[in-house]
Amino acid sequence: MRKMGLTLVAALAFSVSAFAEGVKDNNASANWDGSINKAKLTKYLKLNGAQDEKVADICDFFKAEMSLANKDKANKSEKVRNAVYGNLKLMKEALDAEQYSSYVRLMAMTLRNKGIDVNVDK
Repeated sequence: MRKMGLTLVAALAFSVSAFAEGVKDNNASANWDGSINKAKLTKYLKLNGAQDEKVADICDFFKAEMSLANKDKANKSEKVRNAVYGNLKLMKEALDAEQYSSYVRLMAMTLRNKGIDVNVDK
């Protein structure tokens, strides 16, 4: 039982590291551009063809929103927060309940690892 738990934790950690590409150093972590490895996300969430297309569009939109947020120094935290919540809202419409739950956990871990403090709730 303990081995299975450790395997699950290792798999989740690997998925999180594979999910978000981009910034490696801690100084620039708050400037994550929102890059998401769509192929690995598709495999992780087990998306069907229609979902795959929608999720790819949502990921592209999220990357564009994060780029805009990073350029705005005055309202950066608010725009990052809006980009994240907008992304979650669109994903909730595109995914089923189980996929969305997995995505929210993955996004929360990714944001935490990138040094972005946004309270992500289901």
